[in-house]
Amino acid sequence: MTSRRTLLQGALLGTATALLPAGAYPATGPGTKTATAVPTASSAPGHGREPLLRLPAPTGPYPVGLRTVHLTDPARTDPWVGGVRELMLTVLYPARSVRGFRRAPQLTPAEAGVFSGYAPHVHPGLPEPGVVDWGAVLTHGHVGAPPLPGRRPVLLYSPGGGDSRTLGTSLAEDLASHGRVVVLVDHPGDATQVELPTGMRRTVLTGPPDPETFRTMTDTRIADLRLVVDRIVRGRLGEPPLARITDAARIGMYGHSAGGTAVVYAAQGDRRVGAVANLEGFLDREPRPTGFDRPLLLLRTDGFAEAGRVVSSWAGVPGRRELLADANHWAFTDYGSLVPRLHALGLMTSGARAALVGTGDPVATLAALRQRTATFFARHLPADRHLPAARRRP
Repeated sequence: MTSRRTLLQGALLGTATALLPAGAYPATGPGTKTATAVPTASSAPGHGREPLLRLPAPTGPYPVGLRTVHLTDPARTDPWVGGVRELMLTVLYPARSVRGFRRAPQLTPAEAGVFSGYAPHVHPGLPEPGVVDWGAVLTHGHVGAPPLPGRRPVLLYSPGGGDSRTLGTSLAEDLASHGRVVVLVDHPGDATQVELPTGMRRTVLTGPPDPETFRTMTDTRIADLRLVVDRIVRGRLGEPPLARITDAARIGMYGHSAGGTAVVYAAQGDRRVGAVANLEGFLDREPRPTGFDRPLLLLRTDGFAEAGRVVSSWAGVPGRRELLADANHWAFTDYGSLVPRLHALGLMTSGARAALVGTGDPVATLAALRQRTATFFARHLPADRHLPAARRRP
């Protein structure tokens, strides 16, 4: 097992152990053996077929619409596999109505199968393949729902290294429910899995990245984010309805771990980005952003093993510093809600839970994360105050 300090060298990975090719792990799907004498997290005695893993509902006044967007960048060659660089995005937005529009799963069936194999190796302590039905977890985003009219701020999210964009769903949905457009950006190559129209992309990482690989990861993420900003500014973010609701003059970014690192450096060289939130990402890439001149939130936990290094890397960087108490590094992601539930079901140990998300009340931790992030962006990229009323699903 690779040490956390070794793998997090350079502030680029949000994972706790080395990633390996998917073929190294048991396959999932028909015929796969599951653990015996252990209730699965998709069903349990007394619950029938009812899913036991749920994402917390957003708290805003608007229901959430969802669309996926596939982007290509003809100007770039993918550094990991060659060919044109491809991205997958999830766009969340306030919806006019969600009646008749289904809720999207957090992972597609193919993604869930790949993720199930990686999960316990990326984060030791997560259940082994076949125990959790990851494909049964639903978001609160309604696929293709019509957007609420009006232009509003756009926030781009970059996930931690090794994570897919879907692990940032809960925070993103909450921001969207309060009147923002949120774009979850996947970074194929270091993410465990990304399902593209051209096929499934699995991570290329097979161990601790060397310095050159670290640099490639960061450079690639920065270019990915700037591509999305460019498409927003040019009104070419997916289908026409999305272009009509995005305000190119109010663009922000936020990211977790490696994503937090990437958004700061991406915004530093892009004046189109007006505010940035860094969720426990190191800022020790050279040159360090000590001259950062946009509003910056630096939010960390008190349980992260690398907390000292995080604080040291932030020295001299202007920004608002805040702390999530009784939390650990992955409380910024959907693990913050899913891991405590797995622990309560007896599918994870107390130690594994603490190492991932901390020991605090997950409801209180999520509420604090949502409130602090929303307050920061409301101050610097305010949403429209007089949006038309939305029709909620009965």
